[in-house]
Amino acid sequence: MIRHRPHGSGHAYEPTDDQRVPVIPLAGEPFEVRASTGYDIEAVVCEWDDGDGVVELTAVTEKAAQRIGDSGGDDDSHLAAAAAGRRGDRHRWVVRPAPLAEGTSARYRFVARHRDGRIRTTSWHTVAPAVWRAGAGRLRVIAHAQADRLVEGSDSSLVAADGTVLRIRFALRLAPGAHVVGFGERYNAVDQRGRTLDAQVFEQYKGQGFTHRTYLPMPFAMVLGGDSWAFHVRTSRRTWYDVGASDPDLLWVEAQTPPDGSLETVCFSGAPHELLSAFLDETGRPEELPDWIFRLWASGNEWNTQARVIAEMDRHRDEDIPVGVLVIEAWSDESTFTVFRDARYTVTEDGAPHRLADFTFPADGAWPDPKGMVDELHQRGIKVLLWQIPLMKMRPAPRGQAAADARAMIDHGYTVMEEGGKRPYRNRGWWFPQALMPDLTNPEARQWWLSKRRYLVEEVGIDGFKTDGGEHAWGEDLRYADGTTGAQTNNLFTVEYPRAYGELLRDSGKAPVTFSRAGFTGSQNAGVFWAGDEDSTWDAYRHSLNAGITASACGIVYWGWDIAGFSGDVPDAELYVRAMAASCFMPIMQYHSEFNHHRLPLRDRTPWNIADRSGDPRVLEISRKYARLRERLVPYLAQETRTGLAQGRPLMRGLFFDDAADDRIWDFPDQFRLGSALLVAPVTTPGAGSRTVYLPDGEWVDVWTGQRHTGGRVVERATPLDVIPVFATADRWAGLEAVFADTGD
Repeated sequence: MIRHRPHGSGHAYEPTDDQRVPVIPLAGEPFEVRASTGYDIEAVVCEWDDGDGVVELTAVTEKAAQRIGDSGGDDDSHLAAAAAGRRGDRHRWVVRPAPLAEGTSARYRFVARHRDGRIRTTSWHTVAPAVWRAGAGRLRVIAHAQADRLVEGSDSSLVAADGTVLRIRFALRLAPGAHVVGFGERYNAVDQRGRTLDAQVFEQYKGQGFTHRTYLPMPFAMVLGGDSWAFHVRTSRRTWYDVGASDPDLLWVEAQTPPDGSLETVCFSGAPHELLSAFLDETGRPEELPDWIFRLWASGNEWNTQARVIAEMDRHRDEDIPVGVLVIEAWSDESTFTVFRDARYTVTEDGAPHRLADFTFPADGAWPDPKGMVDELHQRGIKVLLWQIPLMKMRPAPRGQAAADARAMIDHGYTVMEEGGKRPYRNRGWWFPQALMPDLTNPEARQWWLSKRRYLVEEVGIDGFKTDGGEHAWGEDLRYADGTTGAQTNNLFTVEYPRAYGELLRDSGKAPVTFSRAGFTGSQNAGVFWAGDEDSTWDAYRHSLNAGITASACGIVYWGWDIAGFSGDVPDAELYVRAMAASCFMPIMQYHSEFNHHRLPLRDRTPWNIADRSGDPRVLEISRKYARLRERLVPYLAQETRTGLAQGRPLMRGLFFDDAADDRIWDFPDQFRLGSALLVAPVTTPGAGSRTVYLPDGEWVDVWTGQRHTGGRVVERATPLDVIPVFATADRWAGLEAVFADTGD
């Protein structure tokens, strides 16, 4: 067979082997048209008609793309294997027609000759170029109580052949020395000046800091230094930014537009917390979550039986490492994601939800008594979250309840649709390929999806959900029940997904605690977040610090990461301890490990496993120190969060929030405040015997020694393995001294 899809798969960054590149060419600019075939095709031509009759363009064969994802490194994990997405059974065929002039068009199709002489063709398609024109779109830049930031005459629009405005771009002024922070969660740097990036939700499996890709983008940033201001591009569509990269004095914004060609951007002025507060007034403010989220979270993908879970919690207790939250990932049958593995029950052929009484749990099964287990954990003071994915798995072919649920989704129109609404969308990404995706803009689909999980909250008694994934909506051609397309709603799916689960929890009398990695504008009030999948490397550690500081600058309050990374071989003792210490002073402190096929030695990120694997018993001692300290910090974290929510100050925040006028803080971008009283300077390089710390103006106290320092200067702090530099403001030290009392050097 031969395949050509003009728009490809919808991958945000890598054109597929069967699409136009670019999808809509620019007038007078080169472009290419691709088709893909099996290796049984020996020749391909493109029949091309630009108005002067059909001519044959000979397609040349090129090496097909080897992956649809990027593992971000060489490892043998199950996710890395999925991300590799090998497609070695396909040929890519390419033609490069002459550039099309403005006002012209062409129609074309591919014709393939099989080895046995058979001929295969694609449908006919039409292509017409777009042009950039000044003033064609409807741009509105709103400035609040400040000079106009828009560069006069800079706006132009990308106009399709039929007159539709596809994009608008414009420039905002950048003052010398200004720093630009935001754009959602960013791994590559805190200050984006001098860089280019975009805002599109994407699942970048590991290595995010070496790219500009992110799970959690937002079209918002603060421009700090001197006359501080911020801007919000009021759209859920894709946007692009050139932050002084092409011209150091200009910040270029480019955005996809709706069919009416309109785009609105608002500019705010004020101090950083005022800028963030103004943004949150538009997007929704974070809500206060229960204090227990500030305790230590623990999980491992191989903790996949009741016996293993209880054993791990017993070990935490025996090692005096207090746990507040347990996340169980591999609990389900891995097909419905609503039923505990090994449970026995009668299939509801219409896809109706079950209640707890419908299940029998064999004594020799993986989960002989889920409710009893949750009750026991609650008695120990441990909250329980279960893992979820917003997909209906279709490979391998579903059976039993999974098959019934898939039929129900299709028969009742509960799925996101593709091809103009003609058929259910099948996941085009690398994780759970071809899976169905629930349309959460459809109230009936949303209610049905949540009803399948209601018994877990109301009867089993769990306390929240790890709402993993969410980045699976690829393609502007997708159609949602509310009448929107993929261009408008794909990014927003990541917001509605945890919100939906939060509604279920709230309706059941629980706090809306969800734990997500993907998001967009509006995620500020959609639960708790972690930084996504990452290797156990020093680079990943540094990149995660960037992510936390930038996410908080956009209003993500409840944020953490997988301590020292979750993928690949275990971190060494030094990296683990440094990461554990830093995480003690982040909003969410949690460790997690990837599935490793239950091979030995274990890759669990528990302190005792790292101590055993590294041969360094100090790992366990130091981890115990910081886990116990974390327990004592909970009241401070809870109170500072309450205060910060009212003021527009996130709990974890870059120094620019409190000391925006101090230019020296930008030389120390990895330092941050934890609330108003603590300054944290993580140790992020191996073998560091000391750390240079900048203390802004004021009086400071070293929390480990009680030594006082006058700010506005740099200090060199010794950093033995068990010490992370942390300083308290002198006026708050009396109330914090007892918290640090038994954790001295």
